[in-house]
Amino acid sequence: MSTADTKAQIAQVIAGFQHEVPALERLKLVFELELRGRGDIQLFRVEVPGPKITKDIASDAKVRLSIPRAEFNELAKENTIRHWREKFVSGHVKASGPPEILKLIANVVAKQEERTRTRRLSARNHAA
Repeated sequence: MSTADTKAQIAQVIAGFQHEVPALERLKLVFELELRGRGDIQLFRVEVPGPKITKDIASDAKVRLSIPRAEFNELAKENTIRHWREKFVSGHVKASGPPEILKLIANVVAKQEERTRTRRLSARNHAA
């Protein structure tokens, strides 16, 4: 996969994630995305909102995401916050950075998941 294709894939994943968690659309953050393949590691500097994506070491990154390339490709296809959470819980995706930033993002995602669950339950009850 070319760098341009990978950048487009990263942008697609970010757009999907922000669509599911609109509260994160305005989050200003620079993070480093580490994609680990077979004997290869690709580093990307990602700045949101935007996103601005460059294939580079992100020395100014606040957060670092480390993901096996195959897992990232799977996440790009499934691209739901539920799949992201599953990958974090299983340890396939790792995030490091200041605990307050990681906790903020986790809390915003958890609240969005709860809102989504509530809407689904409400819709089922109205349909019944």
